[in-house]
Amino acid sequence: MDRQYPIYTVETECQDCYKCVRHCPVKAIRIVNGRANAVPELCIACGRCVKVCPAKAKRVRDDLGRTRSLVDRCEKVYVSIAPSWVSEFDGVTAQQMMAALRQLGFVGVSETALGAQQVSFALAEKLRHQPPGLLLSSACPVCVSYIQKYHPDLVDTIAAMHSPALAHAQMLHEELGEHIGVVFIGPCIAKKLESDRHPELINIALTFEEFQRWLDEEGIVLENMDTDASDHFALADSQEGALYPIEGGMTDTIKALGEFNGVEFVTISGIEHLEESLAGLSDSSLRQSVLIECLACEGGCVNGPGSKQNKNPLVGRMRVIERSTIPETIPARKQLASLEEQYASETVPEVVFTEQQVTDALARIGKTHKEDEMNCGGCGYNTCREFARAMLAGKGEPEMCASFMRRQAHRKANALLRCMPSGSVIVDANLYIIESNESFARIFGEESILAFKASKGMSGANLEKVLPFANVFRDVLKSDKDSHHERMIVGDKMLNVTVFTIEPHLVVGAIIEDVTTTELRREQIARKAKEVINRNISTVQEIAFQLGENMADTEILLRSIAEDYSDKPLPGQPKKGRQ
Repeated sequence: MDRQYPIYTVETECQDCYKCVRHCPVKAIRIVNGRANAVPELCIACGRCVKVCPAKAKRVRDDLGRTRSLVDRCEKVYVSIAPSWVSEFDGVTAQQMMAALRQLGFVGVSETALGAQQVSFALAEKLRHQPPGLLLSSACPVCVSYIQKYHPDLVDTIAAMHSPALAHAQMLHEELGEHIGVVFIGPCIAKKLESDRHPELINIALTFEEFQRWLDEEGIVLENMDTDASDHFALADSQEGALYPIEGGMTDTIKALGEFNGVEFVTISGIEHLEESLAGLSDSSLRQSVLIECLACEGGCVNGPGSKQNKNPLVGRMRVIERSTIPETIPARKQLASLEEQYASETVPEVVFTEQQVTDALARIGKTHKEDEMNCGGCGYNTCREFARAMLAGKGEPEMCASFMRRQAHRKANALLRCMPSGSVIVDANLYIIESNESFARIFGEESILAFKASKGMSGANLEKVLPFANVFRDVLKSDKDSHHERMIVGDKMLNVTVFTIEPHLVVGAIIEDVTTTELRREQIARKAKEVINRNISTVQEIAFQLGENMADTEILLRSIAEDYSDKPLPGQPKKGRQ
C-alpha cells in the first residue's frame, strides 16, 4: 500500500496469521497472496492492527526524519505534547521533559491540554443551547473518521469544532506567530492523518514511540536531565484539560464549567462499543440532549497504539488524575476566535452481492450446506457468509478459512497414504494410532484389516496390539532420532522399517515395506546363479582337461616328427653310417 498512509505492512514479514483481520473493528484489511494490508479508504487509523501484529509487520509511518529536517530549517519549532505523557514517562518531571525537548532543538514546549480546555468551553456553550438530540464529541480523530465512513447519516451530529490538538496548535500560532513550526507528540497514530489534513496548524505528528527512539538515538535520558525549577510550559500550565486522555475526562471537565440541566453525558470507549450504541440510532429518537464522549481506545488515550504496551492502564489513569487539577471556579481565559471545523461524510461504498454469489463463494471453501458454516471466526470475520462477501469484495482468500485448509490437507494426506504401496502409520506419544493406510493393515494380517475397515485409518487402536516391535516407536519418541531397520523378521514376513519424528516427543510416523517376496526372489536368483556358475566351472574344467590331453598328444607327435627329420642328411651332406 501507499507508504504515505500512516499504517503500512512490511509484506516480507507478514506471517498470514490474520490476527489483524480478527481485531480490526471495521475489517479494513485486504489479504492478497497471504499478505495483509490496510485499505486507506476503509481504515480509520485506530492502530489496532499495529498493536496486535505478532510479527511486527504492521508499521507506523516514520516521521522522525521529517521532524529533524523541520527543526533544522525552521527558526522556531514548538512541541504540543499530549497530557498522557505523564502516564508514558513514569517519574519524569515537566522540567526534565522540557529540557530534553530543547536539547533536541525545539524552542519551547506547550501542553495540548490547553487546547482541550478551549474545546470544553466551546462545548459547554453549545450544550447550554442544545436542543434534544445527539451530539458526538470531535476530540478523537479515529471516532470522527469512523462516523464519517460507517455512519455518514450521523455526521451532522459531530460537534463542529477542532480537536484539542488542532485547537492547541491554533493557540500557538495566534500567540507565538504564524510562521512557527508545531510538532505534536502523543500516543495517537490518527494524529498523523490530522496533521496531514491540517498542515497549516500541525506540521508533523509523532508518536511517543518515535519520540523515545529519537531520545535513544541522541543518548538523552529524561531522568538525568539538568533542570531549571523556574522553567514552565509555553503559554500556561494546564489544569482540568489534563483529564482528557482518560475515559470520562472530557465529561468531568465540561461539568466543572457549570450546570447542564436536561443534558445527559455518556462516555463510550472502544469502536465496538460505539458501534453497538449507534446501531439503528437516529437523532430524532432521543427525547433529551445527549453528549457522547467518543474514545476509540478503551480506557482513553492513555492506551493509545503509539504508546508503551506493557504499562498498567490503571496506573496510567491515576498518574493523569494526579497531574490534573479542577479548580473550584474555572478562571476566565482568553478564547479562540473560532474553533469551527466542518466534517463531511466519507461514505464507504457498500457493494451488495446476490444470494447466489454468496452461495458460490461459500462453495469455493467447501461449504455447500448450512451445517458447513461453522462461523468459527478464524478467518477474522464473524460469520462464514461475511467472509464469503469479503472474498467477493477482493478482501479475502480461500486460504484464510482454517476448516477449508484443514480439509484440504486431510484430503491430500489421505490421497498420498491411500496410493502408497508401502504401509504407513502415524502414532501419538501413547502409541495410539492416529492414522494409517490399508497397506499397513494388510501387512499385519486379517485382524488388522478388519480393524481398519471398522475404524477408518485404525484411529485409536493401540499400536502394541497390532505389531510386535512397538518399542522401536517408543525409542524414537524418547530420543527424537529417526530409526531404520532392514530385514526385520516378523512371523513369516521380512520387513524394512523406518520410524521418523513428526512432532518431537509427541507424534511419530513409520514407513513399513514388506520385502519378503523380494528377498525370496533374490535367494532364488542367487541359487540359480550359483548353479550356473558351478556348471560353468565344470565346463571350463572339462575344456581344460580336454585341452590338456590334446596338448600331450600333439607334443608326442611333434617330437616324433622332429626325430625323424633329424636322421636324414641335409642336401649336399653324406649319409651318416654306423661306426
